[in-house]
Amino acid sequence: MKFINYLRDTRAELRHVTWPTRNEAINYTIIVIAISVGTGVFLGLLDFVLQKGIASLI
Repeated sequence: MKFINYLRDTRAELRHVTWPTRNEAINYTIIVIAISVGTGVFLGLLDFVLQKGIASLI
């Protein structure tokens, strides 16, 4: 019985959600991918620079 109440409450809450439009979802996805790639490039470059710096000290 509790499980059925849980499902009903969940369904009621999902009706209150404002879902993004298709264009918003695409734009947000592009932003997330761009930030992820940018972060990966930054960390890769930082790793490369630190690796070369430490190698020159050794």
